[in-house]
Amino acid sequence: MAEPKSYIIESLDTGLRLMRLFLDHDTLSVTDAARRLGVARSTAHRVLSTLEARGFATRDESGRGYSAGPELVRLGRPAGYGPEIRQRLQSVLDDAAARTGETVTSVALIGDQVILTDGRESQHPVRVMLEVGRTHPAHATSAGKVLLSRMTTEQVCALYPEERLPEVTPHTITSRKHLLEELAWVRERGYAVSRGESVWGMHAVAVPLAGTSWRDRLALMASAPADRGDEAALVDRAEKLRHSAELFRSAPKKSPGSKSGS
Repeated sequence: MAEPKSYIIESLDTGLRLMRLFLDHDTLSVTDAARRLGVARSTAHRVLSTLEARGFATRDESGRGYSAGPELVRLGRPAGYGPEIRQRLQSVLDDAAARTGETVTSVALIGDQVILTDGRESQHPVRVMLEVGRTHPAHATSAGKVLLSRMTTEQVCALYPEERLPEVTPHTITSRKHLLEELAWVRERGYAVSRGESVWGMHAVAVPLAGTSWRDRLALMASAPADRGDEAALVDRAEKLRHSAELFRSAPKKSPGSKSGS
């Protein structure tokens, strides 16, 4: 039963409605927010400024618009857990495992952490174990770097407000400046690598898998022991992962009323 309108706190209601707009819009200007909410531009500006101060919004590169902030990203359910997406991922993971021969995983971003949502374990006697549900610091993983590279510089800096980043192993990037440089490299080449940065002796490579916004982005990652993860092997796996990722993009989406077999 809906509460009487007299119980509604208008400023809070406006803030909540504005936060919901970020579910459908990657960037909102003050003018856009005011028009969509039906409020004065000054009101929209105050609410956006408040959300920014609390980490629920962040300014984009132009300084004229706002994007979802780290606190809002943390509240959202990570990509890869919906039944329709999980079903579509199965053939992608099977293909990636067959192509690379290594342990492959789909990976989502939650704030400054990544979570392994699904995967396939390598058949090699010596291999990287599959740990679905495990989280790792995003800046220390190849998949995390891929997902961070698809955010704006402002969003990345909001996730990492300090210049010093946590050290996971001696090979981890521990400077925000160096992380931003690495993300520029990832954007240019279309894949990311991690050489013992999150787990000693494990090398990994990742490519974008799905999603165009912070709500539904996934990465596809292949991980192997360091002795099977030299530079040539990582570049080769990146190309193989790209082929597998295309299966997801080209797979027809299930219609809302359809049912899948068991």
